[in-house]
Order: sequence, then C-alpha cells, then structure tokens
Amino acid sequence: MGDRETSNHSEVTEFTLVGFRVLPEFHILLFLLFLLVYAMILLGNIGMMVIIMTDPRLNTPMYFFLGNLSFVDLFYSSVIAPKAMINFWSESKSISYAGCVTQLFLFDLFIVTEGFLLAVMAYDRFIAICNPLLYSVQMSTHLCVQFVAGSYFFGCISSVIETIMTFTLSFCASRNIDHFYCDERPLLRISCSDLYIPNMISFFLCTIIILPTIIVITVSYIYIVSTVLKIRSTEGRKKVFSTCSSHLGVVSVLYGAIIFMYVIPDRFPELSKVASLCYTLVTPMLNPLIYSLRNQDVKEALKKILGKKLFLFNSILTENRAK
Repeated sequence: MGDRETSNHSEVTEFTLVGFRVLPEFHILLFLLFLLVYAMILLGNIGMMVIIMTDPRLNTPMYFFLGNLSFVDLFYSSVIAPKAMINFWSESKSISYAGCVTQLFLFDLFIVTEGFLLAVMAYDRFIAICNPLLYSVQMSTHLCVQFVAGSYFFGCISSVIETIMTFTLSFCASRNIDHFYCDERPLLRISCSDLYIPNMISFFLCTIIILPTIIVITVSYIYIVSTVLKIRSTEGRKKVFSTCSSHLGVVSVLYGAIIFMYVIPDRFPELSKVASLCYTLVTPMLNPLIYSLRNQDVKEALKKILGKKLFLFNSILTENRAK
C-alpha cells in the first residue's frame, strides 16, 4: 500500500485550479476586478514604502513596522493575484507541482508574518499611548528589529511545517484544487491519505499563531481605550480613536476571514473562496489607504514628495520654453 501511495504521489506533475464556479461570461469581470484591486495594492504599498524610506521624519518604530507591513502585503498578494488573473483567460487553469509548493510556502510565510506584525503594531501603539515617556526607551531600534525578525522567523517555521506536511500526502484522486490558489485545505480535500494527523497539526498551528496574536491585540487596545477615555481634550480623543478604529477594522476583517478559513470546519468551499479574498486582496489594498489617509505625517510626507516632483516638472517646462 505504501509503495502504491508513493507511486501516486510521484506521478503528480501539475494541478488544476478550479477557481470561482461562475459562468464564463463573468471571467472578464472578475479579471478586471482583480486587476483593479491588484493595481491599487501595488500603488499603495510601494508608495507607502517609498514615503517611509525617503522622509526622515518617519524614521520611527511605528513607520518601521508599517513599512514591513506594506512589504508583506505587497508580496503575499503578488503570490496569488497574477496567477489568478492568468487563469481567468486560461482554459487549462493548470499550475505545476513545484509552482503549487512555492505558492503555498510563500503565502503561508507572509500571512503568518502579517499576523505577528499586526500584534507588534498594537503593542507599539499601547506603549506610545499608555507609556509615552518610556516609549523611546522601550521601543529601541534593536528591539524593533528583533520584533520584525521574530515575525518573519515564526512565519517561516510555520510555512515549512505546513508545506512539508501537505506535500508529503498522496494525491491519488482528483488533481482539481477547488480554489483560485494552492491552499492547504483544498489540497487536503483531494488527498487520499489519512488526514487525522495533518488536521491536528494544522489546528495546533492555527491555535498557537492566532490565539496569542489576538490576545496581544485585544489587551493592548483595552488599555489604549481606557487611557484615551481619560484624555480631557476632545480633539485628542478623536485623533487616537480614529487611528485605532482603523487598525482594529483591518485586524477584524483579516482575522475573521482566517478563522472562517482555517478554524471552522471545512463545509462551505465557495464561501471559503470569498472569505480568502478578504486577506489575499482586500486587506493588502486597505492597509496603505487607511494608514495614509488617516495619518497626518504620511499625508504631509506625500505632499512634500509630490511638491518636489511638481517643482521639477515646472522647472523642466520653463527650461524648454526658454530654449
């Protein structure tokens, strides 16, 4: 039996990504929607990283974490969106075995890293608002680098475990993955191996990743809210609540979708595809918009950059007219 499973496993050279079960006429609409959202992701996250790297005033822990968040959002959406858009026009909708392994590994790496980064950002805001006099001491450059490195480390460890566990299974039934990218649950559905241990490992990983990060975020914001309510200035309370509510909104969308996908029993494949859109495309699109439109420092830095570009453009026009 073991030899047959090994043989079946070795014969897999590619999978088929079923994608969304809609009429072919809607594929063009879905392609345009994905293209628009992905273009906004590229523009927003690359723009955010450029602004943070070019403006010295943004050389603070909060923007260091935000820059890394933009980097993570940019890359894990890029792991998913381009292939999904190609498949809207492809008849075969195939992905190679190596491509599927790579997609699952990179996606798991970046999505877990994002969860830890959001927890770190919540802790950073807790220190900044609740202990402002100790902020520069407690959130030192060395500690910030450790926080970010730790986020990538845990993301990598989780991704390695998930990827090895998934692709050591035997796929001796269908090669059709009922999703628009290679994800663990759809791959488990087409495996003919015993799934008890993989399901237990997956649930354990979700628990030790999701639960601690949610606790850190929740406790941090409980303290933040209690501190903000003590602020006498209405304008001050409004400013802090505006920033914090945006962050909480993004966190709620991300974690709500992830819990639906990986914690709740897998009974609704089509709903799972819609839920996965929340963290593969919607969250990476919203993050730079929320953190830029609701942040005065970022808006001023953006105006400064645009002002320089406009000045340079006007100078070139003036020189050309003089000639």
